[in-house]
Amino acid sequence: MVQEIILRNIEKPHIKNLEENLLWFCDSFGFSSGRDTENTATRIIFSLLDKLSNDEATSSEALAVDLGIKISRVNHHLRNLNDSGLLYRKKRLIYLRGGSLKVAVREMRKDSERIFDELENIAEEIDSMIGIKNR
Repeated sequence: MVQEIILRNIEKPHIKNLEENLLWFCDSFGFSSGRDTENTATRIIFSLLDKLSNDEATSSEALAVDLGIKISRVNHHLRNLNDSGLLYRKKRLIYLRGGSLKVAVREMRKDSERIFDELENIAEEIDSMIGIKNR
């Protein structure tokens, strides 16, 4: 499985409220950047969190109806969110990894540490192969 974790170091919001915090969260992970001018990924996450806070399971179809957008757009963003490790699908339902944002971030951190460990090991092998001494 290919996993893409984007981290952007951006200034925290000056105004502390749910919407600003969620926008900052999504921007920090690169979910709502680039061509997503309508912050669709952020809206999907907000809707998903709202449903989870009410112990409701949800699907891409339900999210599309709730947000008034095409299911193909929802599925595109859900694939990206799934690839990042923030959420996962089981059958037709969508779940937040670990059941909360905090646990999802903790798990994504572990994923990134494993990736960096592998990169460091290969970098050491490459250095050795070409004769660069490690300091």
